[in-house]
Amino acid sequence: MINAKKPKIWYGGDYNPDQWEKPVWDEDLRMFKLAGIDVATLNVFAWANNQPDENTYEFGWLDEMMDKLHADGVGVCLATSTAAHPAWMAKKYPDVLRVDFDGRKRKFGGRHNSCPNSPTYRKYSARMAEKLAERYKDHPALLIWHISNEYGGYCYCENCAEAFRVWLKERYGSIEAVNKAWNASFWGHTFYDWDEIVPPNSLSEEWRSWNGRTATNFQGISLDYCRFQSDSLLEAYKLEYDAVKKITPNIPVTTNLMGAFKELDYHKWAKHMDVVSWDNYPSLDTPYSYTAMMHDLMRGLKGGQPFMLMEQTPSQQNWQPYNSLKRPGVMRLWSYQAVARGADTVMFFQLRRSIGACEKYHGAVIEHVGHENTRVFRECAELGSELVKLGDSILDARVQAKVAILFDWENWWAVELSSGPTIALKYVDELHKYYDALYQANIAVDVVGVDADLSGYDLVIAPVMYMVKPGVANKLEAYVQGGGTFITTYFSGIVNENDIVTLGGYPGELRKLLGIWSEEIDALLPTQSNRFIMKSPSQGLKESYGCGMLCDLIHSEGAAVVAEYGEDFYKGMPALTVNAFGAGEAWYMATSPEAAFLQDWLPKLCASRGIEPLVASSPVGIETSLREKGGVKYLFVLNHNAEASKVSLGQQAGIDLLTEMRLTGDVELAGRDLWIIKLDA
Repeated sequence: MINAKKPKIWYGGDYNPDQWEKPVWDEDLRMFKLAGIDVATLNVFAWANNQPDENTYEFGWLDEMMDKLHADGVGVCLATSTAAHPAWMAKKYPDVLRVDFDGRKRKFGGRHNSCPNSPTYRKYSARMAEKLAERYKDHPALLIWHISNEYGGYCYCENCAEAFRVWLKERYGSIEAVNKAWNASFWGHTFYDWDEIVPPNSLSEEWRSWNGRTATNFQGISLDYCRFQSDSLLEAYKLEYDAVKKITPNIPVTTNLMGAFKELDYHKWAKHMDVVSWDNYPSLDTPYSYTAMMHDLMRGLKGGQPFMLMEQTPSQQNWQPYNSLKRPGVMRLWSYQAVARGADTVMFFQLRRSIGACEKYHGAVIEHVGHENTRVFRECAELGSELVKLGDSILDARVQAKVAILFDWENWWAVELSSGPTIALKYVDELHKYYDALYQANIAVDVVGVDADLSGYDLVIAPVMYMVKPGVANKLEAYVQGGGTFITTYFSGIVNENDIVTLGGYPGELRKLLGIWSEEIDALLPTQSNRFIMKSPSQGLKESYGCGMLCDLIHSEGAAVVAEYGEDFYKGMPALTVNAFGAGEAWYMATSPEAAFLQDWLPKLCASRGIEPLVASSPVGIETSLREKGGVKYLFVLNHNAEASKVSLGQQAGIDLLTEMRLTGDVELAGRDLWIIKLDA
């Protein structure tokens, strides 16, 4: 468990008593008790309160609140307050301010406005973390450290330029190696000295494309700058991590991630986090399977270790274009969706609504009316009671999956920095298409990085594996040789880790494994489509399916052709192939298929490999997940539909932990309701 002081699913969220007068504090504590709140995240944005000038530190308010919370049985997730630097710091030490994409020096304001390579920011943020650790190391309320908040945002200042050159020296060793890695002879970009290299932004190599993405003349330098900025922010985080760990080695440390947040390589970050935490903010129309995929991605960052749901809203958000209310029952359902997929906490932003600035309309457990007689508070209190009832029954339980989808941040950067073949290609969306088909079929999936151990999986899927890093092709060959099944798609095996094309024919290093080579890649207009025809349709598959966006023109080099294109000049060329390789097989999907094909095909492929769904059958809108510990299995069944739905549990039977009902066979689940079934042994 995260901390043995609180042996249950933690329930709480961000609390900002520093924004309120003291008479409000006691009323908040009274309402926390009514709601079952037992963990509060304190001090996230209080740097200016804690340090009014360079040499003065004032923690009196925090001392008092830590004591009050502990007296009421509420533990503390203590943030280091460094998510927004104070105004005096920006005034006295302007190096702390970022330079933006267009080369403009920022003024004080907003947040995420600190340069990660600023000596000032690094000095004072680490010092603040150290002082907090010294002060509260023995406080009984302290459960976990929360470093900064939602790291992100790039900087292009001179500090970053100098640090980038140092980073490049460490990565490549020589200026000649940099020139080779970036193919700098193109357009006469050869560098002769390190100080000739400048950050890629709108003043040099990059611009904002009309579709909103960053476009670049040199993918190599832009890709490396993404790596460098992610590493720079990670180094700033690690300074604070080390500061608190030195004093409180037994207190876990986290920082809140943000799902598929493009700017930071969370696989690298997770190695320096004791527990992964993340902030979940779907819209009213976000597919439930997408949210599920994000939970699975966060769980996969540390090899399946349970994670923290650090933030969600009790109801309304404030920053989306349309900030809809969560309908009755949805907050509870989405909270359990996180728990079903590995969360050992349910926490909110925020516990009391702010009265001013940009988050004053962001939902909270305690609304502006200030009392408990609201729909939101009642729902929160009901959930709090249920979490007490669950106790420690599912803490530390692991999700078990036989299917893995590979997710790689560096590949994502490279795919979407590419100058072709189509702007329609969105890496995360393509992964989600495959994930969604398995989700609809109630098949458990892990979302993991390319460095994960694949030996426990029967099926590994890597959509759009454009970049093949050193050793990955050999790893995949060994996996398939040993009996595994591998699927990849169009626009895979194209480049190495520096975005340099692998010569000798696509899919490069994957060519031997897949048994095909790709001659050309056709990019279809949004108004265009093609179709592929199954050569020998099996039961449950149609004769043909639609496809589009990209179509690889491939030739078999030993792979069996399963489907062929039905239209255009490449009619009759392979569209889906499978290559026997050792004891396993490798599939290549040469185009982006309609969702119906994946929904028909993937469950059948899984069944042929002994991968079974978690329930026998269910209608659309039903979600399932399984957590297990100590040989005991807990089956989660969630109904995202507003109306009741019938679920077939098959031969499975057990007791629902929430209602204590015994369930088996075909059972009706109420709308926006769920079961947590402790299955019979």
